[in-house]
Amino acid sequence: MQTSSLTFTRLLENLKVSVSYAQLRGNMEWIRVDETPGFNRLYYIADGEGMVILNGTSYEPKPGQLLIMPAGTRQTTNTSSENPYLRYICHFDAWIGEWPLFHASNRLYMKQAANPEMTISVFSELIEQFHHGGPFATMRTQAALLILLASCLEEEGEGAADFIKDFMQGTERDKLAAVLSYIDEHLGEELLIDRLAELVHLHPNYFIPYFKKHMGMTPMHYVQQKRLEEAKRLLSFSDCSVSEVADRIGLGLTHFSRHFKKVTGITPSAYRNHTR
Repeated sequence: MQTSSLTFTRLLENLKVSVSYAQLRGNMEWIRVDETPGFNRLYYIADGEGMVILNGTSYEPKPGQLLIMPAGTRQTTNTSSENPYLRYICHFDAWIGEWPLFHASNRLYMKQAANPEMTISVFSELIEQFHHGGPFATMRTQAALLILLASCLEEEGEGAADFIKDFMQGTERDKLAAVLSYIDEHLGEELLIDRLAELVHLHPNYFIPYFKKHMGMTPMHYVQQKRLEEAKRLLSFSDCSVSEVADRIGLGLTHFSRHFKKVTGITPSAYRNHTR
């Protein structure tokens, strides 16, 4: 599970989300029978009673709970005529490279909100920005959505362990996990495309577009990014000299210093001084 969790963390760096609908509703308009939407649904239940049937499994969401109903699942919903749900609603898409975030999900993700007031505040901001936002509305809407998704998935119950397990199922994710783990473990060594391609049994000419398709960047760009992250960590939190940092990430001192300044705008030594 530790390897899967690390790989999933790396993959999340390429997560992209978009919101197609957001609203607050408190009426009887939640009666659906065997719908299979092509988008994900996120809800926060503020009040009321009702039920959800997802792929044949029944649930009774309670006030104070966040729900994620994945795209492609068979959904039936209903709410009490006497005490209808008051629900915050968001329809969204979420992708990591070519993979939908909830691609393998066949169940409802349901979590009691740890902080209902904060959840309502964030969801209200999402709805407000979706309908009436300015130039930065898309950024704010996506930020709010990411906070709500993390709140629903990261803790106990239907949380992170189950979700990561769901996502990491599949040959392609297993193959990519092997590549990302190898890169993490060999940052201080020479990393060749031929060797990385061998891990997934692909010719190097096919491996490069394969990696870019799923990670949003070429393998060498990814390696450079990981090396730079490790260098920043060592400069900020260790007593390694700049030369030792360069050696730890597999680069010569001159090359490292030049590349670091090109990307960050300052020398490694200046970066260390600014972060301590």
